[in-house]
Amino acid sequence: MSFLVPSRGAKIPLSIIVLVLCGFMFFVLLYTERISLISSSTSSSNVLKLTSCRRKDISSKPEEKVREERSQNMNVLDDRFEFDPEECNVAAGKWVYNSSAEPLYTDESCPYIDRQFSCMKNGRPETDYLRWEWQPDDCTIPRFSPKLAMNKLRGKRLLFVGDSLQRSQWESFVCLVESIIPQGEKSMKLGQKHFVFKAKEYNASIEFYWAPYIVESNTDLPVILDLKKRIVKVDSVEDRSKYWEGADILVFNTYVWWMSGLRMKSLWGSFGNGEGGAEALDTAVAYRLALKTWANWVDSTVDSNKTKVFFTTMSPTHSRSADWGKPNGPKCFNETEPVKDKSFWGTGSSKELMKVVSSVVKHMATHVTVINITQLSEYRIDAHTSVYTETGGKMLTAEERADPMRHADCIHWCLPGLPDTWNRILLAHL
Repeated sequence: MSFLVPSRGAKIPLSIIVLVLCGFMFFVLLYTERISLISSSTSSSNVLKLTSCRRKDISSKPEEKVREERSQNMNVLDDRFEFDPEECNVAAGKWVYNSSAEPLYTDESCPYIDRQFSCMKNGRPETDYLRWEWQPDDCTIPRFSPKLAMNKLRGKRLLFVGDSLQRSQWESFVCLVESIIPQGEKSMKLGQKHFVFKAKEYNASIEFYWAPYIVESNTDLPVILDLKKRIVKVDSVEDRSKYWEGADILVFNTYVWWMSGLRMKSLWGSFGNGEGGAEALDTAVAYRLALKTWANWVDSTVDSNKTKVFFTTMSPTHSRSADWGKPNGPKCFNETEPVKDKSFWGTGSSKELMKVVSSVVKHMATHVTVINITQLSEYRIDAHTSVYTETGGKMLTAEERADPMRHADCIHWCLPGLPDTWNRILLAHL
């Protein structure tokens, strides 16, 4: 082994010294890295055991001051950071009363509101229903900005398709933005089924198409009042879909007209045979067939690279006051506050039909954004038109208003009112 130990006085080659030093440094590096990892692991585990930092105590500040600071902080945030549709569950939350809240329009300032929805103009005495704001549990919905809305619609067609509840959402959207458009730069064209509001400066249109079942029926126009004579052609949208083509944003809805009984007369093929060619199906079955026909049209016609498609869930009805603990109450008449019970679900909404929507959309090739407005609207027993409305084109008489059990409309909503919140959510998704 003498060749490993140099003799006294012999010089050690430089290369050997370098190798020894490098080896020693490599060993030190490994050792310190191991110590560092152990230390880091211990530190992490200790951090997990620590309690989270407490928020800065703001209890000493006046409540109004805290609210003002929060509002200012929210205003400086980019709206992309306020609302993430993938993370925000808008269905879970509560209605918060804000005494300083004012609508962006009134039924006096906006000339496009149907008299059916004009509660203030029709004599509703209190306005608290305008000051409830929806606050989701885990996120913030940006406030509706008319400028932002019109910039997002620049050069585009936004088309709402559905029944009178969808028409009220369309009217709400138009009223939310029309005040920022100069008088000579906007126009409204009202047809029998197709209504078009245009903003020339933005080269944009906000439209509504009347299709209460989405698919064809014998009662679109004129409306057949006898529910037993209504027939739905569950296999076709051809007579109306030509008006939908080319839209950049499509917002569909259909529900209330399906709630005419446990069964629905359904038809395949031509209306030529009348009732003789129709078959009575369970309402949920007919609803599924109709939505699948709609889904097939969307998947075969809509270019998802150019068009965004939305489906708004059912708008609740509140015609049974026993649902919210008033068995002898006159439906929704004289209600001035939302229901506070988070688990509340009235008899005017169908979870079975909600599941149909979810199932059909889930199996579509085209991405459809479902906007769940049902639960948040369930609480708003105070927001209906009630007796401050018209029926059959005529305002309710004093005698009819005095009989809300027969004449209160607990299906439609006042404008301004709840549909403005629906549009606030829609704009956040855009």
